[in-house]
Amino acid sequence: MRQRVRQSRNAVLRQFAATLAVSTLLGLAGLNSASAQSGTPAPDQGKAAAQPADAAAKDAAQNQRRTDEFAEAAQVINGPAGNPECVWLGRRVVRLMWRDDLDTAFRHLDLYDRFGCPGGHIQAAFRCLTRFGGQIDPKVAETLDSRVHACWINPASQPQQAAAAASQPAAPTTGNAPPPQPAASPSPAASPTPAPQK
Repeated sequence: MRQRVRQSRNAVLRQFAATLAVSTLLGLAGLNSASAQSGTPAPDQGKAAAQPADAAAKDAAQNQRRTDEFAEAAQVINGPAGNPECVWLGRRVVRLMWRDDLDTAFRHLDLYDRFGCPGGHIQAAFRCLTRFGGQIDPKVAETLDSRVHACWINPASQPQQAAAAASQPAAPTTGNAPPPQPAASPSPAASPTPAPQK
């Protein structure tokens, strides 16, 4: 008898849950159709329509920027370091090394080597990046990316302070320099006199 009561109670609860779910879905469908008929988009629909358009424009701009960077590298760099695959993998290795993700950097470096890209260019670009370390904001990814690209294009670039110091002539060490002054000897009054021995 108890089992029959439990079964009927479970059946009633299942029917109630199903009825509640169906009524909730119908209510939501009615709300969406009412907002569609009134001409005002539902709040989620307006955002959803704007996001794909923004994302598509952003992706197109990013793809165009990458294409321009690869074309610039091919024009400036002679040899395999200017090939698009070497530019993409090499900049990625330098960026990962800067972020101390060496395991991932080494995996990318293996791919870089398989494409026949020159390893010395990565070393020179990373050396260049370390010169600009104080100018890279870790919170803004664009500063690191633009600096990595600039160092990839021209590994010999210098920060402006270092470049200005290198362009100024150094002070002459011989020739017109004044002669060194001899060290002053201590005056006899200032030096203690030794005590006579007996």
